[in-house]
Amino acid sequence: MNSFVAIDFETANECPSSVCSVGIVVVRDGEITDRFYSLIHPEPEYYQWFCIRVHGIRPEDTEDAPVFPFVWEKIEPLIEGLPLVAHNSKFDEGCLKAVFRVYQMDYPDYEFYDTLWASRRHFGDLLPNHQLQTVAAACGYNLTHHHHALADAEACAAIAIKLL
Repeated sequence: MNSFVAIDFETANECPSSVCSVGIVVVRDGEITDRFYSLIHPEPEYYQWFCIRVHGIRPEDTEDAPVFPFVWEKIEPLIEGLPLVAHNSKFDEGCLKAVFRVYQMDYPDYEFYDTLWASRRHFGDLLPNHQLQTVAAACGYNLTHHHHALADAEACAAIAIKLL
C-alpha cells in the first residue's frame, strides 16, 4: 500500500466525539503530498485534566475553533478514495464515527489500517513496546512533538510507508 492518509485525533475528554484537534498526512505513491492540521471546537464542550496533560490543548485554545463539520469539509476532498491509517486505529476510527454521529453526518464506510497491529506483526518482541514514538524510532522517524495531532499523523505515515 503506497497511497493512503495517516490520521490522528486528540480529544478534550473521555467522549470519543470530543475531538479537539486533527492532523492528516496524505501519501501518494509513497511520497507525502499534503498535510492538514486544525483545532476543533469539541462536542461535548468540556476538557478533562488528564487530556490536557497529554496534549496541552486547553479550552481557550478551541474557544473560537470551527466545529467538526466545517473542518471535515476541508479534509474530505484531500482524502477522497484513499484508505485511512492510524496508530491504534480503533481509537481514531471510533472518534471519527462518534463525531459523525453527534453532528448527524452520513458516515462513508472509511477503510482503516492500523500501524499498531502492523508493528506487532513486524517487530514482535524486538521492541520494548509498540507505542507510536517507539515504533516510529524503529522505522527511522524521530517523533519530537508526540500528542500533537499533525506530528503523530506524520509519524504514523512514516511507519505505514515502512510497514504497510
